[in-house]
Amino acid sequence: MRLETFDAANQVNHGVVVNNGDGAMNKLPNNEILAGDCIQILESLPEESVDMIFADPPYNLQLAGELHRPNNSRVDGVEDDWDKFDTFAEYDDFTQRWLAAARRLLKPDGTIWVIGSYHNIYRVGTTLQDLGYWTLNDVVWVKTNPMPNFRGRRFTNAHETLLWCSKSKESRYTFNYDAMKALNEDLQMRSDWVMPLCTGGERIKGEDGQKAHPTQKPEALLYRAILAATNPGDVVLDPFFGTGTTGAVAKKLGRKYVGIERDTDYIAVAEKRLASIPNHIDMQLIETPSKRKQPRIPFGNLVERGMLSAGDVLISPCKRWTAKVRADGTIISSEFRGSIHQVGAAVQNAPSCNGWTFWCMDVEGRPVPIDMLRQKLRAEREQPKPS
Repeated sequence: MRLETFDAANQVNHGVVVNNGDGAMNKLPNNEILAGDCIQILESLPEESVDMIFADPPYNLQLAGELHRPNNSRVDGVEDDWDKFDTFAEYDDFTQRWLAAARRLLKPDGTIWVIGSYHNIYRVGTTLQDLGYWTLNDVVWVKTNPMPNFRGRRFTNAHETLLWCSKSKESRYTFNYDAMKALNEDLQMRSDWVMPLCTGGERIKGEDGQKAHPTQKPEALLYRAILAATNPGDVVLDPFFGTGTTGAVAKKLGRKYVGIERDTDYIAVAEKRLASIPNHIDMQLIETPSKRKQPRIPFGNLVERGMLSAGDVLISPCKRWTAKVRADGTIISSEFRGSIHQVGAAVQNAPSCNGWTFWCMDVEGRPVPIDMLRQKLRAEREQPKPS
């Protein structure tokens, strides 16, 4: 078996990043952290060079003062200057500028994720729509271990919102539906994601034992977003890189990353974190092929190959319905005759049916979907030809 690997180290800077007279770069620097102001750097990067953006911008929390627990101990909240704006208008201007610069970087079929809380996400959503982004989903991250409401004057704030948007309404964006379904024990992935805050061993601490970053997100959150909306080798950009969670997950999944961060302390933490992740990845373990993109196999091919024969009896999973295979690749059940999909829908009085998963073979008293035979034929087609 041939083993393919993705060498993340060899993806860094293929060619020299040239700074033109106007400050623009004519080649995207892959797997690097770019230090500086996010808007200036976004505006300098090559147009339509990024597949996905994940952004965790300042929330503009508008904290009025220190928050204390009932025992009078101080809550370690977000008090950094980067989260402070004098007015909503100032915050809206900042949001419009970085989102406009980000949209220029997205490839025509690229997508963006923006996470926020009730303090900012509605203002961000308005700007996204005003700039021409097309909203695909709003995903609610339900925190299993939220910070309690110490004053008891509001509901405990137990969620944040992620807006997932394509660059435009016409974008043919990536969505790895089958991977998300497999990740969710073969059930469709919903838009409410239940997972804990970043705590314990995952939480990065400084030399003083305090949090290295006040709003570090759990890797599980980024894992799901990146796996859903990109493919191996795609470029994921984070304009508010912080301690590098986006880059860490992208590297583990065989994607390239570009981080933008102005705080040198955060950059140092992120660089150390990224250096600890192996560069070589088995491509067979991170690829997420879509069933819709697999070769089409007509049911009649199974009959032609002798995998099923005329007269063989198919059963439904509950064994309530049966059908016989015909020589021309159709099936017949009672008065219904047609394709496996048509007859499956007819016997159930349903508008549609996936005949590949509905009709089964009786294997030692156990119904086994005929899709197993289709997968065997697909595997044969995908086998490399001898040289």
